[in-house]
Amino acid sequence: MQLVVFRDRAAEAGHIEVCEAAAAAAVALLADDRAVQSGGEWARAVAQWRGLAIRKVVRRADGKRWADVQELPGVTAAVPPVPGEQDSTAPQPEPRDPAERGRAEGDQPIRPAAAVRAFVPAPVSPLPKALAKLQVGETNFPDRGPSTAPDAVVTVGIRPGLGMTTGKAAAQCAHAAQRAWETMPEAARRRWQEAGFRTRVVDLDAAAWGRDWPVRITDAGFTELEGPTQTTVAGWTLDGGSAPV
Repeated sequence: MQLVVFRDRAAEAGHIEVCEAAAAAAVALLADDRAVQSGGEWARAVAQWRGLAIRKVVRRADGKRWADVQELPGVTAAVPPVPGEQDSTAPQPEPRDPAERGRAEGDQPIRPAAAVRAFVPAPVSPLPKALAKLQVGETNFPDRGPSTAPDAVVTVGIRPGLGMTTGKAAAQCAHAAQRAWETMPEAARRRWQEAGFRTRVVDLDAAAWGRDWPVRITDAGFTELEGPTQTTVAGWTLDGGSAPV
């Protein structure tokens, strides 16, 4: 699965927000009617991809290149979310400039928003030109502080001490969110979907990392990490609030 992060150099989103948007976009695509329903236009491609070892590639785009990839089938998620933008029953419209979502009334800048588009899985080669020309690797966004999603149904925790780039961390958070979606009970699924798949991403300390989490992701170690390495965990709640950290 290809994921593309919007980059506005004048108002860059934060590292955590990018990871949260990647998690939401990946799950929103997998839960979309076009991927789930029998005969859906994405169903076969998604089913084939889910039958393999999960892999996600994070790229970045700005300006026209971001607009170009909106023409490809997929789902865009924004943090903070925009009402209606993750509607799973209709094709995604071309989003307005994600940077504008991080501005308060009077155009006073606040914490810049993040936007990530997840694309229907397809062979890595050949890729559509709009995706192939986007850079992979060394994708870093600034640290703008902890998550602002304290009541998210799902919490994804990042292992301390790994020093992953934003692109790598976003892929690992999307993996954890996917496994959470596949593992959680139906009641939690409904609540998460109703909330637009809003996800809280947290940098864990050693004690929190060592807790018993229902989802734990191990990266194969082919890119930034050396050898198989546990990277992220995930948990959820059934009755409001967020999973404890």
